[in-house]
Amino acid sequence: MSQSSAANSGSSAYPGAWGILFMLFLLNLLNFIDRTIPAVLLEDIRKAYDLNDFWLGMLGTAFTLVYALCGLPLGRLADTWVRKYVLAGGATVWSGFTALSGMCSSFSSFFMVRLGVGVGEAACAPSGVSMIGDMFPPAKRGRAMGLFMLGLPLGILLCFILVGKIRAMPLGPIHDFFGVEQWQLPFIIFAIPGFLLAVICLFIREPKRGSQETYVTSTEKVDKPFKKVLAIKTIWWISLSGVTVNMAAYGTNTFFKAMLERYYLIDSYKAGLMAAAVLGLTGLIAMTLGAFVADAAQKRSVNGRLKIGAYALLIAAPLVYFALSQSPGSNMNVFMLLYGTGWVLFFLYYVSVYTAVQDVVEPRLRASAMSVYFAAQYLLGAAFGTIIIGGLSDYFAQQAMLQQNLTAMTEAIRGVGLHSAMFAVPVMLLLTGISLLFASRTYLIDVEKVKTSASA
Repeated sequence: MSQSSAANSGSSAYPGAWGILFMLFLLNLLNFIDRTIPAVLLEDIRKAYDLNDFWLGMLGTAFTLVYALCGLPLGRLADTWVRKYVLAGGATVWSGFTALSGMCSSFSSFFMVRLGVGVGEAACAPSGVSMIGDMFPPAKRGRAMGLFMLGLPLGILLCFILVGKIRAMPLGPIHDFFGVEQWQLPFIIFAIPGFLLAVICLFIREPKRGSQETYVTSTEKVDKPFKKVLAIKTIWWISLSGVTVNMAAYGTNTFFKAMLERYYLIDSYKAGLMAAAVLGLTGLIAMTLGAFVADAAQKRSVNGRLKIGAYALLIAAPLVYFALSQSPGSNMNVFMLLYGTGWVLFFLYYVSVYTAVQDVVEPRLRASAMSVYFAAQYLLGAAFGTIIIGGLSDYFAQQAMLQQNLTAMTEAIRGVGLHSAMFAVPVMLLLTGISLLFASRTYLIDVEKVKTSASA
């Protein structure tokens, strides 16, 4: 049997780890910016291609289905090949298709190009999270993972702010060269840094697998890796939580700004700033402080991180519900406070769960475990979150139109329908908290199994 032991006592990070982590953070940041651009431009896309909310939801569904399915083989590739090459290839692919997203003349071509973005982005998280597990000891992984996951809220925050500004820029020579419309310009601009990061990836030092563990780790090839991952009960509960949390996340990220415009009658630019605050700024607060809270909770209790995540989601659900209960014309500061506080607690999910996945699997299966988790998250969660909200929005809008004896759909009725559909979000947050409570119970057993298996 081929085995390797830990390189350190579990107190110091891999040499150069923080520099590599910063590069991984930038990749994750750009990943979420490029993924979020359609949400910022949702009303432009709807009007340009004459779409209803179902098809806007289907656009997100198709993207996430491809993202999830491609994540499985790319996760295995990250466990068996050089991870920096997987990251570089992924960044090149998604950046290329992001640029093409800004050059489409029809919805069918835009639809297909966004699928290409999903293929490239599927390489980022499994490879990045696996490398973090091999660069930082268990006691510091919460903070490291928190910095990596800062790319999520900061990407959303920057996207909602910058895309709005870029959209208002005069087109000039860019329009003459590419022949793009005003709203298509952000896709082209944000594709450029992805190519630069892809080149930088090629020059980082690849960390040794299992080098941060205090127990002996095997380097033998794993037989039936996905079967081994799926035999871990905690992975099942965490995957279930991923389904419901992503339904809430992607439903909100996709339709939140549109709801502010349609139902609360807020102009596009101000709605973008409000969305940036609720969906992005809250995450910066949660990821920065939450990582330290999660690590401190883990020191007090073996399953402390998961408990923090569970309690946070259980509190977030009613806060978001009461925010949505605010009617048009009411004090929007109350709406922002309630929804924003709920979303701060929502973001604690990531610093709690991503690290827990690393803890219950051995190092040579980490990318595979993350790809299984992401497959559940996106195949069943994100994919259906957007289409459920979009479908419910159209359904409730039709019902409101019939109740008011109208013969044609209006923007006001569309707003009523979308607002009613958004009440699915707090339900999903509640189910996520319950799933994490069950995960916190099986976590204790599964962590011991990993250590016992390594010793054997």
